[in-house]
Amino acid sequence: MKSTVTFPSNGLKLVGHLHTPDGHQDGTLPAVVISTPWGGVKEQAASAYAGRLAAAGFATLVFDAAYQGESEGEPRFLETPAQRAEDIRSAVSFLSTRAEVDPERIGGLGLFAAGAYMPYAAQTDLRIKAVAGVSSVDVGSMFRDGLFGEQTPEALRGLLAEAGHARTEEAQGKDVRRQRIFPATWEEIAPLPDLYHEVWEYYETGRGAHPRSTSQFVLRSVDHLVQFDPTATMYLLAPRPLLLIEGSKSAVADQSRRLLEKAPGPKELFWIDGATHVDLFDRDEYLTPAVGKLADFFHTSLTD
Repeated sequence: MKSTVTFPSNGLKLVGHLHTPDGHQDGTLPAVVISTPWGGVKEQAASAYAGRLAAAGFATLVFDAAYQGESEGEPRFLETPAQRAEDIRSAVSFLSTRAEVDPERIGGLGLFAAGAYMPYAAQTDLRIKAVAGVSSVDVGSMFRDGLFGEQTPEALRGLLAEAGHARTEEAQGKDVRRQRIFPATWEEIAPLPDLYHEVWEYYETGRGAHPRSTSQFVLRSVDHLVQFDPTATMYLLAPRPLLLIEGSKSAVADQSRRLLEKAPGPKELFWIDGATHVDLFDRDEYLTPAVGKLADFFHTSLTD
């Protein structure tokens, strides 16, 4: 069963979908908070995981982050890791008030950028008893170093300078400057690595496109993102377990490897054979084993 819910996060109203197993009536359930990819909304990849994990016996909450989708927040499409972490904590607080949820058995799952946001939030929120990520990407490292190590200090300084100019323009009453997460047209995408082709296909075609997922971000988000480091206090996760799931053909699997290296354990990097980075968003032949692994992980970790 799926119902639309709202809850506050730093004074902003977030909108989510709460899934419970069909036919559930009595007793409390283990629960999983699911955080969306950067640029994504709750109706896309996160909902595929939410529905399937609910069928496996969990209450699941998937929600639009602040400034995104149906949730409140201005300017639209601002991306700040601190707010993302607060949204996750607020989602845990909301689940803790629900009669169908056991507040002592709440786990967290993040997709893409949220695969780093989730362990970051959990490091200081001990109510999150187990953490998982799928196709995880550390957006702080992505901006500082580039997905493939291609970012130069000069280019980064130029991007930060533009973010500063954008802040000044807003202070002067000018329009908020927004930028594409990736180019809008196939002609611009075609010369780039295959990963960008995958992302473009998912977000810009009937495969995964959604009208509230516009692949934009506020340019001044950059100075928040560059300073984000989800690994600095990773030791605080212990003794709670961390599971990261990656496709064996993912072009950015090193992102998950680096996150896992910093985790204190127990920890596991689970490979889905044949899957690319974006395949894990929606391809049934890869979703099925990924959700099976997640269900086993959370059932084991969220025991009474």
